[in-house]
Amino acid sequence: MSFTKNDRKIQSGSGKTFPKITPEVLADVIAQALRAEFGASPSSVKTVARITHANDRAVRNWFDGKNCPSAENMVVLMRHSAIVLKAILELADRPDLILAVGIFGLREQLVGMVAAIDEARK
Repeated sequence: MSFTKNDRKIQSGSGKTFPKITPEVLADVIAQALRAEFGASPSSVKTVARITHANDRAVRNWFDGKNCPSAENMVVLMRHSAIVLKAILELADRPDLILAVGIFGLREQLVGMVAAIDEARK
């Protein structure tokens, strides 16, 4: 079967290249983010396993940087961890979204502080 001129192009016409993110780099970035968010203790592995409904051994491999979470588990981790979300956005080269995540987190902290101040005045 031959390709027609109307088929999709395999290579970019503009010459732009995308940075190669290897599975090893991704696994290392995720491992660092998980340790920063949850710590490196055995209980943190169990916490993440409970959140993602994944096997403890698989989660331990994520923490050690041996394997990456599946796409489904990655989404769950990004829901529960701002650090994991920021790490993925950094790999995707999206500084605008990293800033938005930071601002949203700051807003949540400020709301909590205002609630604590209101409670202290009662």
